[in-house]
Amino acid sequence: MTAVTSKNGGAGRPPGEDLLVETRGLTKRYGGRITAVDSLDLAVRRGEVYGFLGPNGAGKTTTLRMLLGLIRPSSGKARVLGEKPGSPEGLSRVGALVESPAFYPYLSGKDNLRVMARYAGVPWWRVDEALMEVELGGRAKDKFRKYSLGMKQRLGVAAALLKDPELLILDEPTNGLDPKGMADMRALIRQLGHGNRTVLLSSHLLGEVEQICDRVGVVRKGKLVAEGTVSELRGREGLLVRASPLEEALYIAARLAGVEEATVVDGALRLIVDPERAAEINGKLVSAGISVSELRPAEQSLEEVFLELTGRETI
Repeated sequence: MTAVTSKNGGAGRPPGEDLLVETRGLTKRYGGRITAVDSLDLAVRRGEVYGFLGPNGAGKTTTLRMLLGLIRPSSGKARVLGEKPGSPEGLSRVGALVESPAFYPYLSGKDNLRVMARYAGVPWWRVDEALMEVELGGRAKDKFRKYSLGMKQRLGVAAALLKDPELLILDEPTNGLDPKGMADMRALIRQLGHGNRTVLLSSHLLGEVEQICDRVGVVRKGKLVAEGTVSELRGREGLLVRASPLEEALYIAARLAGVEEATVVDGALRLIVDPERAAEINGKLVSAGISVSELRPAEQSLEEVFLELTGRETI
């Protein structure tokens, strides 16, 4: 498979770019032996949905907790909305859902949010607006314990929206949801990411970030190993060729002019080459006695890139 070039958060950044989240060398160690986050350079731009993608245990939640000031970093620096993590000035413009939402089971969804609004100094009319934004207005008076898991997650997002934040931080918001609940949550996040609001979304689900994120940062063992749009991460265009005998086809294709790379992936050839040369390559293979059953444009799937970058850790 083709290697993906890592894009460090500080590389190629336009001058004066409006960053809502920026970290430099952010590190968190536990007990001097376990490094949960390792010299992380992260940059989240205003107005985007940024996907923080990595396997379970890659350091995503620890990073978000540091950005919110819930835990202190061992070293490195971070700025959130231009402020130090956890500062009242910054938190007043940040909404977050980290891990499972916790509410009073015997109170209604609306009353739970009114309790939170009171402590946050938020006017009560924001409760109704937040409930409408997550499409819970019709179930606002139902007790929390009667909510489905999807509704509980939506209420958690509504709580994060109470302050009408500039930055919304969501940690694995579709965890435990059924397929319909996941699809509904993805649609909600896409909607929330429109306009001036910025969303930082952590996930280990490839389809989630592929469908809703403007840019993706891939983290492995606490390190940012790649960053870019989904198309940038997928890398160069090429051709997928199913041919027999395969080994002979690989030998010939690898020596054709213009073929940058030839590999075997899942029983087929993957050639890094201009797709417009498909007819020419087909002719070369056939004239060499190779039987070609399929030849089509192809690019690496996000799953292939993810597995390549994370060393095939469990997703």
